[in-house]
Amino acid sequence: MKMDRLIPMLPVKSMPVSVNFYCGMLGFEVEKRNDDWGWAMLRFDECRLMVDQSINAHPGKPRDSILYLYPDNVVEYHRRVWKNGLVVPELTVTFYGLTEFRISDPDGNRLWIGQNSSAGA
Repeated sequence: MKMDRLIPMLPVKSMPVSVNFYCGMLGFEVEKRNDDWGWAMLRFDECRLMVDQSINAHPGKPRDSILYLYPDNVVEYHRRVWKNGLVVPELTVTFYGLTEFRISDPDGNRLWIGQNSSAGA
């Protein structure tokens, strides 16, 4: 089993403003965008960055970023971290079509681990 990608997901106050900044000022391009969710996947060559205005439900509080990890087999990876002694939630299928589980590291950093549900997960 291998880990395919790691993509940071930044909480933003305004997805359109952030997209304009990253694309207009830093040279990223929009790879995917969903205005209903307030989410976009940006790309600069092989680098990816997600911006999301929905992941922080309390705008007055500090905004938490998320690292999204993409193993090539989320079921196997879920089993592996459980066997390592980590308490992990059950795998779920999200409304955006990924089989995933979500955990936090010892410092409270949020890790979402998922795989496209049609990829055999």
